[in-house]
Amino acid sequence: MSPTTTTDVPQNGSMRRDNSSGSIFEIEDSDLSRLLEKPRPINIERKRSFDERSISEMSISSPPRLFYRNNENSSRVFDSIYSPGGRSGISTPRSFSCVETHPIVAEAWVALQRSIVHFRGQPVGTIAALDHSSEELNYDQVFVRDFVPSALAFLMNGEPEIVKNFLLKTLRLQSWEKKVDNFTLGAGVMPASFKVLHDPLKNNETIIADFGECAIGRVAPVDSGFWWIILLRAYTKSTGDNSLAELPECQRGIRKIMTLCLSEGFDTFPTLLCADGCSMIDRRMGVYGYPIEIQALFFMALRCALLLLKNDEEGKDCTDRIAKRLHALSFHMRSYFWLDIKQLNDIYRYKTEEYSHTAVNKFNVMPDSLPDWVFDFMPSRGGYFIGNVSPAKMDFRWFCLGNCIAILSSLATPEQASAIMDLIESRWEELVGEMPLKICYPAMENHEWRIVTGCDPKNTSWSYHNGGSWPVLIWLLTAACIKSGRPQLARRAIELAESRLLKDHWPEYYDGKLGRYMGKQARKNQTWSIAGYLVAKMMLEDPSHLGMISLEEDKQMKPHMKRSASWMC
Repeated sequence: MSPTTTTDVPQNGSMRRDNSSGSIFEIEDSDLSRLLEKPRPINIERKRSFDERSISEMSISSPPRLFYRNNENSSRVFDSIYSPGGRSGISTPRSFSCVETHPIVAEAWVALQRSIVHFRGQPVGTIAALDHSSEELNYDQVFVRDFVPSALAFLMNGEPEIVKNFLLKTLRLQSWEKKVDNFTLGAGVMPASFKVLHDPLKNNETIIADFGECAIGRVAPVDSGFWWIILLRAYTKSTGDNSLAELPECQRGIRKIMTLCLSEGFDTFPTLLCADGCSMIDRRMGVYGYPIEIQALFFMALRCALLLLKNDEEGKDCTDRIAKRLHALSFHMRSYFWLDIKQLNDIYRYKTEEYSHTAVNKFNVMPDSLPDWVFDFMPSRGGYFIGNVSPAKMDFRWFCLGNCIAILSSLATPEQASAIMDLIESRWEELVGEMPLKICYPAMENHEWRIVTGCDPKNTSWSYHNGGSWPVLIWLLTAACIKSGRPQLARRAIELAESRLLKDHWPEYYDGKLGRYMGKQARKNQTWSIAGYLVAKMMLEDPSHLGMISLEEDKQMKPHMKRSASWMC
């Protein structure tokens, strides 16, 4: 959240504030103009970009088709929004023409276009929410993680300009000195968010950024840099244009993020140590340590960086370090974070206080610390990556984003990916319910909620981050389902979302065990709820889109798994 501000409504339709505090970083960006020149024409003829034959065969038998059906009502809406000389800066969805689709798709595109933020005449992102009925707080800013589904929607629709502008603008922000009080953050830190300020007197626009100094808990966003690299790879894959990633500025930006993450310290694990609140779950929720969301994003960003970095002297040194880390990280995650019924039974029978390298209970986890719910939650067929593993601690909660990214990045082996899908199908009522999708399961209640969240009134049981249902996650579920060969699960979830999202004005999240109630503090017209639905819909219609957000398994990273001979039944 930001300090007290005054609010005005800019011409581009998003809410903006004049910030009276000097605590956030302001930039003019005049020296970046050469990078934001109109890009040379790129042939973005749609190709089936996903390499694996089995996934390609999942698409409908006919060739990829135009996605939207032009009916009378939606045509009038789009004519008014996209008329010549309009201010959106983005063209009408190129495929808005011949195919029957759900009527809320047109409304979703209109809402997404309204969220676009401009800087000096160019689209640079989408604001978090356009809800005039609630206090803006920081929902009037462009968040890096929030923009990802918007960016994918634009890329899938053949509109890469806004994505390119966003990537370059956030890259420029990374290069500025970042200080919180008297402490300087690492050079590779990407902003959590930014906003455009317009000075009507000087007729000038500037950008200010938040690197965590205004966030709840004052935590730097660990995931922003990972999402930036993942999105750069998606842009490159979608457009076939490598020139952006090969810019010296982009190469330097990738190396800065990698240097920050691969720096040596006291860690004995290849996972990344994090504070609570450093990702999508940006409040105190007991995810400090080695949360699955960060580890999965870290793994995917490492693999994307390996594909994007040039093989020059600086790049080769970085890629060598990445390759070593990937090998260790994949073994660690697949060995120690994975839980299925056999592993659960093994932990239940663990011995404690083991010593030496032959120990089976390597983290000295106490079997009595196993929560009662996990025994009923675990199906006979199925499994998942648990929330956290650190000395004497295992967080057995299910986290959606981390498990879906594990599938998309191939951190999960094909067998593990199939088991995750089996779990979702077996526990559909708990994880999907009446509105996809639980951000985590189960919710913390009573004494545990008081201790872990500090009595957080926003994260009460089955609300917000504490077991709330988030529509944005439907795009991740859909991508994971398609890659795992379960598109019917994605279709089922999308149909559930379509029954309510437009009627409820695209809320941020839903509350309750089944996701039946609109969130008590949920913002309406939440952009990533809108974009997440569009991405899921387009991906299901044309599974070749999956290629921009999915990575194939690297056979060299598959670990040789065996039990220590010291373990005794």
